[in-house]
Amino acid sequence: MHVLLLGGTGSIGSAILEDLIAHGHSVTALARSEKAATVLAENGATPLFGDMTRPEEWAPALAGFDALIQAAAAFDTDMGAIDKKLLDAIAENTAERKIPLRVLYTGGCWLYGETGERIADEMTPFDPLPSFAWMVENWQWLCQADGIAPILIHPAMVYDQHGGVLSRYIEAAWNGQPIEIWGTPDAIWPLVHRADLASAYRLAMEAAPAGQSYCVAAEDGVSTGSLADAIAARSKSAIPHRILPLEEAIERHGDWAAGPALKQRMSGTKIRRELGWRPRFEDAVSMLRGETL
Repeated sequence: MHVLLLGGTGSIGSAILEDLIAHGHSVTALARSEKAATVLAENGATPLFGDMTRPEEWAPALAGFDALIQAAAAFDTDMGAIDKKLLDAIAENTAERKIPLRVLYTGGCWLYGETGERIADEMTPFDPLPSFAWMVENWQWLCQADGIAPILIHPAMVYDQHGGVLSRYIEAAWNGQPIEIWGTPDAIWPLVHRADLASAYRLAMEAAPAGQSYCVAAEDGVSTGSLADAIAARSKSAIPHRILPLEEAIERHGDWAAGPALKQRMSGTKIRRELGWRPRFEDAVSMLRGETL
């Protein structure tokens, strides 16, 4: 398939790019700068110069693609409006297509809010953090757009050996600083390795029916305390973790900081059953301790 990838230089997007290329797909990726274009080209993509905030300038090129993967995001106050403008431009340029454009839209585990001991899945009603409610609205709008075959991916918290969602923890431990946990150490995160998430996007792009959504979690829930302990053990740090009260985390970093403090579990059963997804990394604690790769 010929795919347009948004966010191809990011942690998730670069893994998606690698996976798509490895499985024979032709990838064009949006590039905001010469530097980004060089990186994308080195990784096997054809750069398309453009900015996600000005989609009207490059969206006419969608006529030449079979699928679009939206893996770009920014944690700022305008992200909902930027995303809706992007979807408007996509819809405007696909309305007359005979074969709908497969659009993989990214939601996330935070759209389910606090789940406690319940395990969220695709049938669980949304209860998004207020700062991410726009994702639900935009997805519902996308499902009504002409010329589009929408597919929704809900990544769990995304990590790899070098960090991802755990980068703050790893950086602190290896620099002799206390690991700062927001909220409480018994917050629970569903987890997925970035490489496994990338394969989920590809499988959904290749075979998912239009309108379907998939939760992508290799582990349904791991405590932040156990993750921090594993990182500290690997770095041989004996410094006690620092607990940052949630209110202070939000004051420092913005409303999105409520996400890492959630007690949340999420399933990956549907995508395993329907699309044959088989994650390779299912024990983050052991990996972070250095016991497995």
